[in-house]
Amino acid sequence: MHTGNQLSTEIDATVPTAARMYDYYLGGKDNYAADRAAVEELDKVVPSTRRLALNNRRFLQRVVRVLTQEYGIRQYLDHGSGLPTQDNVHQVAQRIDPTTHVVYVDNDPMVLVHGRALLEQDKRTVVIQADMRETDAIFGHAETQRLIDFSQPACVLFNSVFHCIPDSDTDGPIAVARRVREQLAPGSFLVMCQLVSEDPEVRRSVTEFMDRATQGHWGRVRQESDVASYFEGLEILEPGLVEVSTWRPETEVAPRQLTREWIEFGGVGRIPL
Repeated sequence: MHTGNQLSTEIDATVPTAARMYDYYLGGKDNYAADRAAVEELDKVVPSTRRLALNNRRFLQRVVRVLTQEYGIRQYLDHGSGLPTQDNVHQVAQRIDPTTHVVYVDNDPMVLVHGRALLEQDKRTVVIQADMRETDAIFGHAETQRLIDFSQPACVLFNSVFHCIPDSDTDGPIAVARRVREQLAPGSFLVMCQLVSEDPEVRRSVTEFMDRATQGHWGRVRQESDVASYFEGLEILEPGLVEVSTWRPETEVAPRQLTREWIEFGGVGRIPL
């Protein structure tokens, strides 16, 4: 299991982070010149990324709405949640049921600062700083224990984050998904998607660029078959593992990727009852 160093509480504006780059793609204001410059460079390699980010965000919102409305999920653990934007997990879920509990997890100190400010008056939602690979620390955290009853069904989200961690037998995506699954009650859900490409040159060039830009805080762009391996042993909800804009779309009017050199790929799995 991953036992990383103490997480930094200092915000370094000179080194891009995936969270702040994503924020910029979504039209947010919590990013720096270094993040915007990295986005401009990334767009030269994979110009579809802004639409991909928007579609991914909408996928997250649809998933939370479906699981809260149709499956009665009232507790969410969101790994790598990123900077607060419009219609976060707690806002989508609490519009359906205000008693829903949400724990956000991120290792970016800026996420912690902004998230805690946003949620100061919300006793059912919290942000904790942790590496998403530290499963025992996250599940055992006092705030997680306060808000989530793991003897009851819950939803754990790994939305567009597994590409941020490298492969490893002990703390790669497959190992993390397996560890999390072992801690959840039957009927719980795992939402997992990540950036994939079937083009080896895209996988190589984007992985190298993001690893360099974030100074090592990156894993790799993978293939659809890799993502499928995260779901082993789970019941996959319809329509299966897909490019996320096609997961139960509510409308045909959505930002379309003009090019598909990479896509966000994944879905929703349920632990058998």
